[in-house]
Amino acid sequence: MTENRPILIIGGAGKTGARVNTLLRERGMATRPVSRSSETPFDWTRRETWAPALKGVSRAYVTYQPDLAVDGADEDIAELSRLAREEGLEHVVLLSGRGEPGAQRAEAVLQESGVVWTNVRASWFNQNFSEGPFRDGILAGELALPADPIPEPFIDADDIADVVVAALTEDGHKNRLYEVTGPRALTFAEAVDEIAEATGRPIRYRQISAEAFVEQMRPYVPEDILNLLMELFTVVLDGRNVNVMHGVEEALGRKPVDFADYARRVAASGVWAV
Repeated sequence: MTENRPILIIGGAGKTGARVNTLLRERGMATRPVSRSSETPFDWTRRETWAPALKGVSRAYVTYQPDLAVDGADEDIAELSRLAREEGLEHVVLLSGRGEPGAQRAEAVLQESGVVWTNVRASWFNQNFSEGPFRDGILAGELALPADPIPEPFIDADDIADVVVAALTEDGHKNRLYEVTGPRALTFAEAVDEIAEATGRPIRYRQISAEAFVEQMRPYVPEDILNLLMELFTVVLDGRNVNVMHGVEEALGRKPVDFADYARRVAASGVWAV
């Protein structure tokens, strides 16, 4: 019986993976969250770890590190899909990226693999401001990034997790693409203004050059992640993702979380308290 087989979560400690794991366990479902340091390890750079992680699971949620935009990601997803088909997985849900040609290539190889699939296509997370690389700037009172004043419909990681869990556990989501965004688009400056209002303290956004950003981040961020961030800021954040999409409503029948509601919730939690 597949009900007794766990659901694999690749990237089980990540922003969305940890949330998916929690939601599935709250429903009484067995899970196998994996990462490089888990009991059953999974490392995208070591293909010999992939088959053991897939052994005996029923379905899988897949997040790719560092990002599906990097060269070779589609080849990795093709190999993982082949292994999933050999192991008899019923369904693979892939977290993909909006406006990233490499991510769309990875979606295509999963769709062509013969495995039942769902692609959840997202971009900038709300949680980048509270659980990721922008939190230190918020705490310091100034967030300095090389982002032009181009609006982005930031998506909440809780909404992504809800869509993924629905896809893994409910009927009607197989072989579907959900492009998920928040309900409105904001520039980074506008997002910081809403955080400042929620926290009740002065926080400002300052646009800096790409060169200044690289110099600022290089001591703290690996070079491959730094290159990825630069691609996201200078290539993907060019207006191609400005449109609000309706994947959350399509999958869940409700509106996505608004950025202002996210900011008030996080401010109340104390995460941005100085």
